Amino acid sequence: MGFKRVVFREKNIFINAVEISKGICKSKLNHGDTAVDCTMGNGNDTAFLCDLVGDNGRVYAFDIQDDAIRNTRKRLQELKFHERAQLILDGHENIDKYIKENVRLIIFNLGYLPKGDHNITTKKETTIKAVEKCLGILEHNGIILLIIYPGHENGRLEKEVLETFTSTLSQKEYNVVRISFANQVNNPPELICIEKVCLK
Repeated sequence: MGFKRVVFREKNIFINAVEISKGICKSKLNHGDTAVDCTMGNGNDTAFLCDLVGDNGRVYAFDIQDDAIRNTRKRLQELKFHERAQLILDGHENIDKYIKENVRLIIFNLGYLPKGDHNITTKKETTIKAVEKCLGILEHNGIILLIIYPGHENGRLEKEVLETFTSTLSQKEYNVVRISFANQVNNPPELICIEKVCLK
């Protein structure tokens, strides 16, 4: 008598860049880890990371807008996550001024603040500077996730400079993966993953 194969049908894996990045966060982060949200926005990613790292973990979150800090603080207080996070009103290019420890995961959700001023966006100059500094604090087997929005001008420029920069990283030190949706219209968000190679 043979065994009947049971097939579980779950939701699609490749929904969009944000959902893919969340799946990676879940696979990488454990309770007690340290993570960084380099683009705080309205606090969605910050709250998500706080949940994953647990009571003994730590999340640093950066943004240059007061509204982002205010909205995120309110959200974290409602979820009782506020003690897990340090909210920093500064550009992510200054990350080295605040974080002196190695971290497990760093996420950039680039572009502008949803429901905010679309003229205030992340810029290629400060983004690339931040990524360079993030490589220095990343744990072995840690990962940097870059969600890019090439549908607006600054996003297109960020995509170009990030693709150029990440293609030069040593394969002995980093695994670099780019995920884009080839059959979607209107320049959908893309994802670049930089994983630091494990020590042997």
